[in-house]
Amino acid sequence: MTDYSEEQRNELEALESIYPDSFTVLSEKPTTFTITVTSEAGENDETVQTTLKFTYREKYPDETPLYEVVSQENLDDNDVTDVIKLLEQQAEENLGMVMIFTLVSAVQEKLNEIVDQIKTRREEEKKQKEREAEEEEKQRFHGTPVTIENFLNWKAKFDAELLEIKKKKMKEEEQAGKNKLSGKQLFEMDHNLDTSDIQFLEE
Repeated sequence: MTDYSEEQRNELEALESIYPDSFTVLSEKPTTFTITVTSEAGENDETVQTTLKFTYREKYPDETPLYEVVSQENLDDNDVTDVIKLLEQQAEENLGMVMIFTLVSAVQEKLNEIVDQIKTRREEEKKQKEREAEEEEKQRFHGTPVTIENFLNWKAKFDAELLEIKKKKMKEEEQAGKNKLSGKQLFEMDHNLDTSDIQFLEE
Protein backbone atom coordinates (compact mmCIF):
# COMPACT_ATOMS: atom_id res chain seq x y z
CA MET A 1 0.00 0.00 0.00
CA THR A 2 1.26 3.44 -0.89
CA ASP A 3 2.33 5.54 2.07
CA TYR A 4 1.08 8.90 0.80
CA SER A 5 2.25 10.90 3.81
CA GLU A 6 5.78 9.48 3.45
CA GLU A 7 5.93 10.47 -0.24
CA GLN A 8 4.58 13.91 0.56
CA ARG A 9 7.12 14.41 3.37
CA ASN A 10 10.00 13.39 1.12
CA GLU A 11 8.84 15.73 -1.63
CA LEU A 12 8.53 18.64 0.79
CA GLU A 13 12.13 18.13 1.97
CA ALA A 14 13.34 18.02 -1.62
CA LEU A 15 11.40 21.18 -2.53
CA GLU A 16 12.82 23.01 0.47
CA SER A 17 16.36 22.30 -0.67
CA ILE A 18 15.61 23.12 -4.34
CA TYR A 19 13.81 26.43 -3.59
CA PRO A 20 15.36 27.64 -0.32
CA ASP A 21 14.42 31.30 -0.89
CA SER A 22 10.98 30.96 -2.42
CA PHE A 23 9.43 27.97 -0.59
CA THR A 24 7.09 28.65 2.36
CA VAL A 25 4.97 26.14 4.30
CA LEU A 26 1.62 27.69 5.25
CA SER A 27 0.01 24.79 7.12
CA GLU A 28 0.65 21.16 8.11
CA LYS A 29 -2.87 19.72 7.86
CA PRO A 30 -3.61 19.73 5.05
CA THR A 31 -0.06 20.41 3.85
CA THR A 32 -0.18 23.77 2.11
CA PHE A 33 2.81 25.71 0.82
CA THR A 34 3.75 28.41 -1.67
CA ILE A 35 6.58 28.62 -4.17
CA THR A 36 7.43 31.90 -5.86
CA VAL A 37 8.54 31.46 -9.45
CA THR A 38 10.49 34.22 -11.19
CA SER A 39 11.45 34.32 -14.84
CA GLU A 40 14.94 35.00 -16.08
CA ALA A 41 15.61 38.71 -16.50
CA GLY A 42 14.41 40.10 -19.79
CA GLU A 43 15.27 43.39 -21.41
CA ASN A 44 16.03 46.19 -18.87
CA ASP A 45 16.40 43.40 -16.25
CA GLU A 46 12.64 43.06 -16.26
CA THR A 47 11.15 39.90 -14.80
CA VAL A 48 7.72 38.38 -14.44
CA GLN A 49 6.84 36.56 -11.27
CA THR A 50 4.07 34.48 -9.80
CA THR A 51 3.49 32.82 -6.44
CA LEU A 52 1.86 29.40 -6.67
CA LYS A 53 0.01 27.86 -3.75
CA PHE A 54 -0.21 24.06 -3.54
CA THR A 55 -2.24 21.90 -1.18
CA TYR A 56 -1.75 18.13 -0.97
CA ARG A 57 -4.89 16.05 -1.17
CA GLU A 58 -5.02 12.96 1.04
CA LYS A 59 -4.05 10.55 -1.76
CA TYR A 60 -1.50 12.75 -3.52
CA PRO A 61 0.36 11.84 -5.78
CA ASP A 62 -2.42 9.49 -6.97
CA GLU A 63 -4.65 12.59 -6.82
CA THR A 64 -3.66 15.93 -8.29
CA PRO A 65 -2.70 18.60 -5.75
CA LEU A 66 -4.85 21.71 -5.39
CA TYR A 67 -3.10 24.72 -6.89
CA GLU A 68 -3.76 28.40 -7.46
CA VAL A 69 -1.95 31.57 -8.46
CA VAL A 70 -1.97 33.76 -5.33
CA SER A 71 -0.01 36.72 -6.67
CA GLN A 72 1.75 37.89 -9.78
CA GLU A 73 3.95 40.68 -11.08
CA ASN A 74 3.96 42.04 -14.65
CA LEU A 75 1.52 39.37 -15.83
CA ASP A 76 -1.77 40.20 -17.47
CA ASP A 77 -4.95 38.16 -17.00
CA ASN A 78 -4.35 36.11 -20.16
CA ASP A 79 -0.92 35.08 -18.90
CA VAL A 80 -2.38 33.98 -15.55
CA THR A 81 -5.04 31.93 -17.37
CA ASP A 82 -2.28 30.29 -19.44
CA VAL A 83 -0.35 29.41 -16.27
CA ILE A 84 -3.44 27.78 -14.71
CA LYS A 85 -4.11 25.79 -17.91
CA LEU A 86 -0.49 24.66 -17.96
CA LEU A 87 -0.68 23.47 -14.32
CA GLU A 88 -3.88 21.56 -15.11
CA GLN A 89 -2.33 19.82 -18.11
CA GLN A 90 0.93 18.95 -16.31
CA ALA A 91 -0.92 17.66 -13.21
CA GLU A 92 -2.99 15.28 -15.37
CA GLU A 93 0.08 14.05 -17.26
CA ASN A 94 2.09 13.36 -14.09
CA LEU A 95 -0.63 11.71 -12.00
CA GLY A 96 0.79 8.95 -9.78
CA MET A 97 4.21 10.61 -9.45
CA VAL A 98 5.31 13.40 -7.13
CA MET A 99 4.94 16.35 -9.46
CA ILE A 100 5.41 19.74 -7.76
CA PHE A 101 8.94 20.18 -9.14
CA THR A 102 7.65 19.33 -12.66
CA LEU A 103 4.76 21.79 -12.32
CA VAL A 104 7.00 24.60 -11.06
CA SER A 105 9.57 23.94 -13.82
CA ALA A 106 6.82 24.12 -16.47
CA VAL A 107 5.63 27.45 -15.03
CA GLN A 108 9.23 28.70 -14.92
CA GLU A 109 9.60 27.96 -18.65
CA LYS A 110 6.27 29.63 -19.37
CA LEU A 111 7.35 32.79 -17.51
CA ASN A 112 10.60 32.90 -19.52
CA GLU A 113 8.51 32.70 -22.71
CA ILE A 114 6.27 35.52 -21.45
CA VAL A 115 9.30 37.75 -20.77
CA ASP A 116 10.48 37.15 -24.35
CA GLN A 117 6.99 37.88 -25.64
CA ILE A 118 6.89 41.14 -23.68
CA LYS A 119 10.15 42.15 -25.38
CA THR A 120 8.79 41.15 -28.82
CA ARG A 121 5.48 42.95 -28.09
CA ARG A 122 7.35 46.11 -27.09
CA GLU A 123 9.50 45.98 -30.22
CA GLU A 124 6.39 45.51 -32.36
CA GLU A 125 4.66 48.45 -30.65
CA LYS A 126 7.78 50.59 -31.14
CA LYS A 127 7.96 49.66 -34.85
CA GLN A 128 4.25 50.34 -35.25
CA LYS A 129 4.63 53.80 -33.67
CA GLU A 130 7.62 54.56 -35.91
CA ARG A 131 5.63 53.49 -38.98
CA GLU A 132 2.69 55.69 -37.95
CA ALA A 133 4.99 58.66 -37.34
CA GLU A 134 6.60 58.11 -40.76
CA GLU A 135 3.20 57.99 -42.45
CA GLU A 136 2.16 61.19 -40.67
CA GLU A 137 5.36 62.88 -41.77
CA LYS A 138 4.78 61.78 -45.36
CA GLN A 139 1.22 63.12 -45.27
CA ARG A 140 2.46 66.43 -43.89
CA PHE A 141 5.20 66.62 -46.47
CA HIS A 142 3.14 65.63 -49.49
CA GLY A 143 -0.17 67.14 -48.49
CA THR A 144 -3.13 65.92 -50.47
CA PRO A 145 -2.30 64.92 -54.04
CA VAL A 146 -4.29 67.02 -56.54
CA THR A 147 -6.56 65.11 -58.87
CA ILE A 148 -9.09 66.61 -61.29
CA GLU A 149 -11.84 65.36 -59.03
CA ASN A 150 -10.62 66.94 -55.80
CA PHE A 151 -9.62 70.16 -57.61
CA LEU A 152 -13.16 70.52 -59.00
CA ASN A 153 -14.59 69.83 -55.55
CA TRP A 154 -12.33 72.48 -54.08
CA LYS A 155 -13.19 74.97 -56.88
CA ALA A 156 -16.94 74.44 -56.40
CA LYS A 157 -16.54 75.08 -52.66
CA PHE A 158 -14.34 78.09 -53.28
CA ASP A 159 -16.78 79.61 -55.82
CA ALA A 160 -19.69 79.02 -53.46
CA GLU A 161 -17.82 80.77 -50.66
CA LEU A 162 -16.94 83.68 -52.97
CA LEU A 163 -20.57 84.03 -54.04
CA GLU A 164 -21.64 84.00 -50.40
CA ILE A 165 -19.18 86.82 -49.63
CA LYS A 166 -20.41 88.90 -52.64
CA LYS A 167 -24.05 88.43 -51.62
CA LYS A 168 -23.25 89.47 -48.07
CA LYS A 169 -21.41 92.56 -49.27
CA MET A 170 -24.28 93.59 -51.55
CA LYS A 171 -26.77 93.15 -48.73
CA GLU A 172 -24.64 95.21 -46.38
CA GLU A 173 -24.30 97.94 -48.98
CA GLU A 174 -28.03 97.96 -49.65
CA GLN A 175 -28.73 98.32 -45.96
CA ALA A 176 -26.24 101.13 -45.68
CA GLY A 177 -27.85 102.84 -48.68
CA LYS A 178 -24.61 102.76 -50.59
CA ASN A 179 -26.21 101.39 -53.72
CA LYS A 180 -27.45 104.92 -54.59
CA LEU A 181 -24.27 106.39 -56.02
CA SER A 182 -23.63 110.13 -56.07
CA GLY A 183 -22.87 111.94 -59.37
CA LYS A 184 -19.22 112.18 -58.45
CA GLN A 185 -19.01 108.39 -57.76
CA LEU A 186 -20.73 107.67 -61.11
CA PHE A 187 -18.27 109.97 -62.82
CA GLU A 188 -15.28 108.30 -61.21
CA MET A 189 -16.56 104.86 -62.17
CA ASP A 190 -17.47 105.65 -65.84
CA HIS A 191 -15.25 108.10 -67.75
CA ASN A 192 -17.56 107.99 -70.78
CA LEU A 193 -19.93 110.26 -68.89
CA ASP A 194 -17.77 113.39 -69.31
CA THR A 195 -17.55 112.93 -73.06
CA SER A 196 -21.26 112.10 -73.34
CA ASP A 197 -22.09 115.54 -71.88
CA ILE A 198 -19.94 117.25 -74.47
CA GLN A 199 -21.56 115.23 -77.25
CA PHE A 200 -24.98 116.15 -75.85
CA LEU A 201 -24.09 119.86 -75.94
CA GLU A 202 -22.67 119.65 -79.45
CA GLU A 203 -25.85 118.05 -80.75
